[in-house]
Amino acid sequence: MSETILQEAQRLVHGDRQGDYGHPYDDYTRTGRMWGAILDGWLRQQPGFAHIPPVPDVDPCVGTLLMAAVKISRQVNRPKRDNMTDLAGYAECTQMCVERAAELEARDG
Repeated sequence: MSETILQEAQRLVHGDRQGDYGHPYDDYTRTGRMWGAILDGWLRQQPGFAHIPPVPDVDPCVGTLLMAAVKISRQVNRPKRDNMTDLAGYAECTQMCVERAAELEARDG
C-alpha cells in the first residue's frame, strides 16, 4: 500500500527535510529575516512609503503559513498530489514552530 499524503508529509518533514534544513523554526527564522529585509526595501521604493518604520522580520510561524499559501495557489492553478503533500508538510512545520516558540517563551520569559 502506498503512503497517504499525511504519511509522506510526516516522513519528509521529520526525515529528509529536517536533515537538510534543520528545525523549521530555525529555518524560517532565517527566511523571515530575509523576507523582512526584502519587503522593507521594496516598500520604501513605493510612493508614500519612503518614511515608514522598518519592516520587522517575518515570524517563522507566519513564514510557514505563507509557504502554505503558495501551495494552495499552485493547487488551484494545477492540482497535483505534491502540492497537497507539501501543504500538509507546512501545516506540520507551522505546528512545530508554534511549539518551539512556546518552549522559548517559557524558557526566556
